[in-house]
Amino acid sequence: MGLVDTLRQRGFLYQVTDEEGLKALEAEGPVTGYIGFDPTADSLHVGSLVPIMALMHMQREGHVPIALLGGGTGMVGDPSGKTEMRKMLLKEQIEANGEKLKRQLGKYLDFEGGKAVFLNNADWLLSLNYVDFLREIGRHFSVNRMLTAESIRQRLETGLSFLEFNYMLLQAYDFYRLYVDHGCRLQMGGQDQWGNIVAGIDLIRRMTGGIAYGMTFPLLTNAGGEKFGKTVAGAVWLDAEKTSPYDFYQFWRNTDDRDVERFLGLFTFLPMDEVRRLGGLKDRDLNRAKEILAFEATRITHGETAAKEAYLAAIRQFGSADPEGKIETSSAIRNVAMDRDASIPICYFRPEGSREEIPVVDLFVAGGLAKSKSEARRLIRQGGAYLSGQRIGNIEATVSAKALAGEGVVLRAGKKRVVRIKMEENGHVQ
Repeated sequence: MGLVDTLRQRGFLYQVTDEEGLKALEAEGPVTGYIGFDPTADSLHVGSLVPIMALMHMQREGHVPIALLGGGTGMVGDPSGKTEMRKMLLKEQIEANGEKLKRQLGKYLDFEGGKAVFLNNADWLLSLNYVDFLREIGRHFSVNRMLTAESIRQRLETGLSFLEFNYMLLQAYDFYRLYVDHGCRLQMGGQDQWGNIVAGIDLIRRMTGGIAYGMTFPLLTNAGGEKFGKTVAGAVWLDAEKTSPYDFYQFWRNTDDRDVERFLGLFTFLPMDEVRRLGGLKDRDLNRAKEILAFEATRITHGETAAKEAYLAAIRQFGSADPEGKIETSSAIRNVAMDRDASIPICYFRPEGSREEIPVVDLFVAGGLAKSKSEARRLIRQGGAYLSGQRIGNIEATVSAKALAGEGVVLRAGKKRVVRIKMEENGHVQ
């Protein structure tokens, strides 16, 4: 489908400087693009997940994302989206924060073998000679035009320091350096970055004659109009020590009904047909969609083990929105949903002969969920038999021998009696 179409379909795009030109650039081969992250704290928060997920999509599409740490711009402070000047941080604090953000971003992007690049703009900004910079770069900027940028215009009402006024020049210079040094042709960022991004594109054109592109994401609020990622307890951080995986999971589980489909598109990698199906559910079923959103978002940030533990802790405390396993999604959450007490007994099954299909009634007997085949058939007719979370409606149902290999399948009788059936061949557990 391509990066631009993928991001548009999933709700990431707010503005693009030249969409058709960017698509044509994609068609020529891998595109290098960047997003900047200023180290104003020692962890990113959920509001940063929109740009992070965009970089992950970029990498999944075969392009080269650059995560640019603002070790230099962080010493100035971006006025965008702020009503007052940011608190000035010591250089040592900025460097310490930057090291933590580097490790954090490494959980989302694969930096091995040049698949993604991590850079710090302190490497070129802190050594600049101010007068030389003004003569070489500053002469390309019109103050009149800078004053029309939304990020600056809003701050003029409450006061904008000269220090912050320089931020646009520094960010534009970043894009220019990345274009020259790394062949970077695309900058992405929040919609409040539009003026800064366009300034960088213009600087590249003036300095090199080259063509670059810009893309912005919508600034997120929830359906109630509140800033995304803010709770009564404060920001929701990506660092497990600042916001536990359980609390992170609960943040997503408490998503407003009106936001479920939008957030599934932005913060998971579920296929869009699945996103739309889940987003269209109602009542209790929509709560199940929220569980899926919470699990998938937690898995991306904290890993599958932490997501599973958070899910199990939540349903032990509050119960599950899907006690019958009706809603299908990724195999990961189906397995977690079935392993609710994390201690499902395992039964190893030895098939007779070389049968490729095993009657499910045989498996219920082998797993001790029914004393006989007739009891297993009765259980199925009464609607109390489940296979991998799905109610079994046919007493003649079978399971392929291949399905029993590896992790096997989970059978359930009623609400509490569960067993996992795995294949055993030639006396060896598979």
